[in-house]
Amino acid sequence: MRVAIVAPLVTAIREPQRGGSQAFVSDLARGLVARGHEVDLYCASGSRVPGVRVVDTGVDPSALAATLYRASGPAANGLAAAEAAFAGVYAAVREVRYDVVHNHAFDPPAIRLAKTLRAPVVHTLHLPPDGAVADALREVARSDRAPIVAGVSATQAGAWRRVIAVDAILPPFIPTRAIRWSPSAGEGAVFAGRFSPEKGVIEAIEIARAAGVRIDVYGDSYDPDYARERIYPRRADPGVVLHDGIPRTAIWEVMARAAVVLCPARWEEPFGMVAAEAQACGTPVVAFDRGALHEVIADTETGFLVPPDDISAAADAVTRAGELARSRCRDHAESRLDLELSLDAHEQLYTRVAHEVAAGG
Repeated sequence: MRVAIVAPLVTAIREPQRGGSQAFVSDLARGLVARGHEVDLYCASGSRVPGVRVVDTGVDPSALAATLYRASGPAANGLAAAEAAFAGVYAAVREVRYDVVHNHAFDPPAIRLAKTLRAPVVHTLHLPPDGAVADALREVARSDRAPIVAGVSATQAGAWRRVIAVDAILPPFIPTRAIRWSPSAGEGAVFAGRFSPEKGVIEAIEIARAAGVRIDVYGDSYDPDYARERIYPRRADPGVVLHDGIPRTAIWEVMARAAVVLCPARWEEPFGMVAAEAQACGTPVVAFDRGALHEVIADTETGFLVPPDDISAAADAVTRAGELARSRCRDHAESRLDLELSLDAHEQLYTRVAHEVAAGG
């Protein structure tokens, strides 16, 4: 099968990845190629994915900085730049005959302009419901090229189904075979993720301090004002060490050496890739019970889910993380969260929609 994957254009697809959707797009493309599919990955300039044919769209990701997702509200600017960027991408896609086009960009123009393509289009929505994106999906649904919409978890898909139809769930599972795990408990806590309010960086620091453990914080200043005002001053706190974002293979090694990974999300987490990767490393996770994290973590077996925003309960859970079997964490990741399961789901959906288009003429 020949597949075009349209990546989010707001960042390049290369290590260190800026977010979970970028990381998964890379994993998906490589996984499909390994299964014998022809894959063209349409990305912003500067992208590099070993083993995959990357099509440089000519889009400078910095030109789309104003469209970066903010959990606090929709982007106020950047629509014209996004419109031009995706018009160019889809013009290039139309030059090739694909069986399926799979869009992962969370931008209204990426959805509306896709209706001009001949091939069936799947849109994976990696983020919580958004009014402008929902409006774009409804607009396309009224045309003769109805979109195929996928969520990334049952919880997130359920939230989207309150506003639009969702056809499938395509979880962004992780390449557990590539992740080395440690059966021996490490030391301290780790937080890894973008430095933005919804990811709970400050809460992770507060939890670790309340539990009396060192915390290593890895990430980039996705929200520069928030990072400058709220996070960087915490460098002076005892037991708090801030690091820049590092490649996934390196962060997996860091997590494998930790006693616990913290995921105190302050939004309805659509999936929870860091929690999945931590368990593949054999490391228990302490998380606020928000969004789909209960689908990723086996509570009291591979980690602890505590009430949202309850720093005290999370700190107590950190002190009990050593009671959990690291082998159970690894087994859970291998059996429930492995990339191969996601690739199966993608192939099944691609085959179905391609056959439906062929049967329709």
